Formats: sequence, C-alpha cells, structure tokens
Amino acid sequence: MKPEPFKIGVVNASSRLDPARGEAIQAWMDAAYPGGEVQLVFHPMAFQTHGHFGGDDAVRADAFVEFANDPRLGAVWFARGGYGSCRIAEAVLPQLTEVARKKRYLGYSDAGSLLAPLYKAGFPHVAHGPMASDGARHDATGRRAVDWLVSGDRASLEPSLLDDPRPAVAFNLTILNELVGTALEPDLAGHVIMLEEVSEALYRVDRMMFHLTGQASIRRAAGIRLGRISDVTPNDPDFALTPEEIVRYWCERSGIPYLGTADIGHDPDNKVVPFGASR
Repeated sequence: MKPEPFKIGVVNASSRLDPARGEAIQAWMDAAYPGGEVQLVFHPMAFQTHGHFGGDDAVRADAFVEFANDPRLGAVWFARGGYGSCRIAEAVLPQLTEVARKKRYLGYSDAGSLLAPLYKAGFPHVAHGPMASDGARHDATGRRAVDWLVSGDRASLEPSLLDDPRPAVAFNLTILNELVGTALEPDLAGHVIMLEEVSEALYRVDRMMFHLTGQASIRRAAGIRLGRISDVTPNDPDFALTPEEIVRYWCERSGIPYLGTADIGHDPDNKVVPFGASR
C-alpha cells in the first residue's frame, strides 16, 4: 500500500503572490517529487490581493490559522516575504491548537514577524529558511527547505549550528530591529543571533545596528553572526565601511560578541536556522 504523502501547506501572510509565481512553484514541486511523496497545498486565499497585501489582514490571518490547525498538513511554508505578517501575528496566536504546535514552520524576511512570536510561545519547530517562492528557481534552494520541513534534515542547516550547541535564531535585520520592544519579541538571552539584509543603504544598516545593539534584551545574547548584506543601495557619499565593519563596530560598542559570518541571506545559498537549541 502506497504511504500517505507528506503535505506542506503554503500560506501567504505578507505581500501579494503572483499566480504565475505559484504555478512556477508547483511546476518545480512536480518535477522534484514526481512520485507525489511530498505535496504542496496552496491555501485558496494565497493569491488574493488587497492593496499592497495578499488579501486583507483578516483573510491572511484566517488562512494561516486554518492551515496551522489542519491535521492533514505536516508543515506550514510561508509563500513569500515583503510586508504584512506583523499585522496579523497577535491575532493568530490565541487561535492555534496543539495540532499547530506540532508542525514545522519555515520562512524568512517578513515571515520573521510570525516566526518570532511562535518561538516566544514555545512552538518547537520554527525556522528561518527558504520560502515557497524560492522553489521557482528550480535549484537546490527549495529542496533544502522541503527536506527540513519533512524531516528536519541536518544537511539543510547553517553550518555553524553543527558545532555550536547554543540556541540560535536568524532574522532579517530590519525585521528584528522592528520587533524589539514589542509584544512579539522573544527572549533571546544566551542566543546566537544571525542577521541578514537586502536592498538597504549602509547608513541604514549602521542606524539599525545602533538601535538593535542598544537594546538591553539584545545585549543579553550570546553573540551576533552576520549573514549576507546584498543588493546594497547607493550611499552618496560612500559610507566607507563594509557591512562586517559596521556590525563589528556596534558589537564592540555594546559588548555583544561578534561571532563571525553566517550562511544566510536573500539568495539561493540561504540555509535553514531552526530557532532554539533543537537541531
């Protein structure tokens, strides 16, 4: 008898998802798993639009709760980033059941605004990593994500995690900078914090690092690792510091250990970082 397929629910908590992108994701999935042993299930509301967003706040919140609580789905995969998940995070958490608590959740960038409160609430299988939209690349990115969603495959993990037993998290710098001081911020004392960013000028990276490392909560972290700062927008005049020099500077000023680089970013090499100490 053929075993039941592992079904991954795809939800959109953020910006609009182009239906053509959805078709490309599904085409990749069909090619990667021709036997159907792993299947994607797109929420029917994943392609709705409401101004900037993939449906209004209520639509996106209801879709997330429905799929998180659905016992037929083994995991929840965020469709894309952009902006919008912070608008629904506090509304969805009280509605999640024990079924939702058992699932794996994977995404990055804007999805961090939901990953953070899930982790804060004690959900054990929350991770930064490639989103469903990355599957449209038809390369190893999507497979790395699916392997973790299905089995927690250690081969998908950011390499430093294999040697460092301390709890870890990973965030887009902008997202974590906006989360601190809010009801969504998890306790990151003793954690290795991995940061990445995209499409920001270096003066903005510097300013965000000033604000982030100035927080008492973040100063209790075990240290910071820097992922890739990519597609940096022009700075006139030249900022004259590299991203690593900026992060080292603010780590030194704040007393937070700088631990080196991390293999994460808005790119195909983005690795999986499960939140916490569980690997």
